Amino acid sequence: MSTTQSERLRALLEPLVGEAGLELEDVKVTVAGRRRQLMVVVDAEDGVQLDAVAELSRAMSQALDASDAMGEAEYVLEVTSPGTDRPLTEPRHFRRNTGRLVKLQLKERGELIARIMAVDDAGLDLEVPGVKGRKPKPARADFAEIARARVEIEFNRKSGAEDGADDEADDGDETVGDNTDDENTEEA
Repeated sequence: MSTTQSERLRALLEPLVGEAGLELEDVKVTVAGRRRQLMVVVDAEDGVQLDAVAELSRAMSQALDASDAMGEAEYVLEVTSPGTDRPLTEPRHFRRNTGRLVKLQLKERGELIARIMAVDDAGLDLEVPGVKGRKPKPARADFAEIARARVEIEFNRKSGAEDGADDEADDGDETVGDNTDDENTEEA
């Protein structure tokens, strides 16, 4: 996809996303043979509801049909929310995942798996899980030192821990998983 097409698509779609109370995370066109797909990734502070995705998909489809941003060839429009495997790249991504376990690749210190406890303008306050029977340890990572970051999935998180609160029953296990982030997808 050319930069020109990307800019045209963003200019066309971003106002629609904003009107829906969402944020435009990514616009990507992929081509496989004669099939083209336009994937639009949207997000919101409190997550994205399937009804909002469906309504936005209809509005985008109408706007795209009325414009020449995708050209004459047929395409499939997919409007989706980011999945749990998406990279965390912006401070807002980290804020939305406060209380969650993340895997960080730090430029100087290497890999770190920790829970986000707080986010400020400079970086993250973290809690590094301890070995069974030991308390977690506090840590800090500035945004400038984070090379990559992703949410770790926690399947066996203790109740009450979803809000990021320190749970007495949490044994500090480094098991990964959290099945609460279902990816909402709507195709038009």
